Amino acid sequence: MTAVIASFAQVTMVVLGAPLLVGVMRQVRARMEGRVGAGVWQPWRDLRKLFRRQPITPVGTTWAFRTAPLVLVGTTLVVAATIPLLTTTTALDRAADLFAVVGLLSVGTVVLALAALDTGTAFGGMGASREMTVLALVEPTILVAVFALSARVGSTNLGQLVDATLHNPLQVMSPASLLAAAALLVVTIAETGRLPVDNPSTHLELTMLHEAMVLEYSGADLGLIELAASMRLTLLLGLVASLFTPWGIATSLAGLPLALLAFAAKVTVLAMVLAAAEVLLAKLRLFRVPELLAGSLVLALLAATTSFFLA
Repeated sequence: MTAVIASFAQVTMVVLGAPLLVGVMRQVRARMEGRVGAGVWQPWRDLRKLFRRQPITPVGTTWAFRTAPLVLVGTTLVVAATIPLLTTTTALDRAADLFAVVGLLSVGTVVLALAALDTGTAFGGMGASREMTVLALVEPTILVAVFALSARVGSTNLGQLVDATLHNPLQVMSPASLLAAAALLVVTIAETGRLPVDNPSTHLELTMLHEAMVLEYSGADLGLIELAASMRLTLLLGLVASLFTPWGIATSLAGLPLALLAFAAKVTVLAMVLAAAEVLLAKLRLFRVPELLAGSLVLALLAATTSFFLA
């Protein structure tokens, strides 16, 4: 029962808090750029407006286009109920394997790319092609980086990785952990379409990746995609926080309120740092993005090599 309550709390927290996290990032950017900003509640206002509108399906599209938003949100919710955010023991703890979680995240991306191809538009095909190029480098980087952390534990279960760090906090300062953290931060930026890989606030056809795939969506379908995007950002930042700063994670049902506050504080700090860095960074040219992701893969490989040599 404790595990079920913890999973429900994680899903509720991610669904309700993800748009607010995006609002915080936008507000930080606005303040640093000398603007007032729309406020942290603006993403929720946008979602409310989208959910009230009827979606429009382009002529000639199939079930792939219509079901993609639901599959994207569904896989994201399963990941939210699986990975250790508030506690190391969830209702789906046995499924909280590194490969299962990365596979679920990849399913959402692939389904959205198929939906973009289903529209038959030039922008959809271009965005899907670029997104698959990013995914081909992001997915192995996440696998290798977290696998480097699993070498000292002997398991790829994310809950056991977090629990091991709780019992031995000095592991966070090891070379393998630092290299893996750097690799995961880079792929988090790429996977969520943030600067310098992508600019979420522009629709320039020569630069956009994620936005090119969702140009044909509208109404409630677009709202689901935007909600899923903010949830994936929250989950990836939360996973980084849980793996490298797990302090505050609950070990019992009574510790869930404190764990919720600790998680919100850690993820908000990471998001604010990321937003502040975006103000100071320029977007990379498209052909330089694979070089950045290849560099993150090298960091992950170095982390895995170091973990085995220093184990």
